[in-house]
Amino acid sequence: MSAEPTLLAPDDGQETQEAPPSAGRSGWASLRPLVMRLHFYAGVLIAPFLLVAATTGLLYACSYQAEKIVYSHELRVPVGENKTELPISEQVAAARKAHSEGTVSAVRPSPEDGATTRVLLSGAPGVDADHTLAVFVNPYNGEVRGALEQYGSTGALPLRTWIDELHRDLHLGETGRLYSELAASWLWVIAGGGLVLWFGRRRSQRKLRGTTGRRRTLSLHGSVGVWAAVGLIFLSATGLTWSAYAGQSVSDLREAIGQTTPALGATAGGGGEHAGHGGSGSGGAADGVGLDAVLKAARAEGLSNPVEVVPPADASSAYVVRQIQRSWPEKQDSVAVDPASGEVTEVLRFADYPVLAKLTRWGIDAHTGTLFGLANQIALVALALCLILMIVWGYRMWWQRGRGGSFGRPLPRGAWRHVPAYVLVPLMAAIAVLGYFVPLLGIPLAAFIAVDIVLGEIDYRRGRRDYA
Repeated sequence: MSAEPTLLAPDDGQETQEAPPSAGRSGWASLRPLVMRLHFYAGVLIAPFLLVAATTGLLYACSYQAEKIVYSHELRVPVGENKTELPISEQVAAARKAHSEGTVSAVRPSPEDGATTRVLLSGAPGVDADHTLAVFVNPYNGEVRGALEQYGSTGALPLRTWIDELHRDLHLGETGRLYSELAASWLWVIAGGGLVLWFGRRRSQRKLRGTTGRRRTLSLHGSVGVWAAVGLIFLSATGLTWSAYAGQSVSDLREAIGQTTPALGATAGGGGEHAGHGGSGSGGAADGVGLDAVLKAARAEGLSNPVEVVPPADASSAYVVRQIQRSWPEKQDSVAVDPASGEVTEVLRFADYPVLAKLTRWGIDAHTGTLFGLANQIALVALALCLILMIVWGYRMWWQRGRGGSFGRPLPRGAWRHVPAYVLVPLMAAIAVLGYFVPLLGIPLAAFIAVDIVLGEIDYRRGRRDYA
């Protein structure tokens, strides 16, 4: 029987060996042992990082609904018969009366009936520098419902923020981000390699019905992997867009080809998705024409809820009003409003974003579970569960085969020598370029090759020339 596509063990559980491809073989027949060997090393050594990423990602996907329950008092208020809301300036004044610390960095008016208004304060005591204090105000009577620390443009509250940071860096800061980037760098390789290997097998070897032992475990692993592969590759690609090293390469590429996310001009307060979060804020929520006139001007330009109003950062800056809806269809338009006259001085439409900027926005929002709302979050939960199961099944196959005593040995070493040069040379060049731009793929791959060479030399010296 041929070697396995996952964790590289033979179909029947025996320690059979697959001979190296002969010199006359080419194409897939020559590449298959290399793909299988890479899939094996990556599956065994990278899987623990993927398991952590999948588990924390599952928790994050559930955090949106959990947040609505845990913070229902702050987020929701009775509507009653009178749905008339107080002017936004009065709501801000009520928030400032209850919380005079810090400065107003942004205001998020109630986006729908029964939802509270958020007044965001930067520089509040005890709040992280990159977070804000969100004061929740009943828009109908000005009652302050509470105050919670908030992070990011999606308005994550403490529960979701804690899970988000656990998923991103394990609460270890920049050093911890290496784990998630390593997982994202290899997820597409493992998923893509397993997909190719699965479809490269004979159809009769893919069946689940009637199989037992390792072959049943393999069939479960492969069948689920086929259905989940596209989603896992998508999560890998989108996760890399905001990683530390590969993400910087993506940003540099977008800048080089003019595909960066546009922003309102400098006099409009800097734009950017996190603008106003942690800025000076001057406390000027009532500067110039005031928030109510600014919001009215933005409404006239078609900016419907939900929106965020950012006060001028200084005397030469304008108010910025931007839509913050990340669900489909996305609302990401923004305008700059002159604080003295209340006139709109600049308009930026999401429809005018460059193609890559739109794709990046959609990709990140789908990755984080906001693009399609609850359906998006359910899909992420399903993908996370699939990945967890495949990792468990992968290690189970290794255990069923005989564990560490046969680590890597079902496949002979040296198969690369039989790959035709016209295939091997371009392949190695592509891997080198990819490894340069995605270092947490390139560096571990080089380590895998070094380990394989060392193990091969050890086997050779012990007389196991069939593995050298």
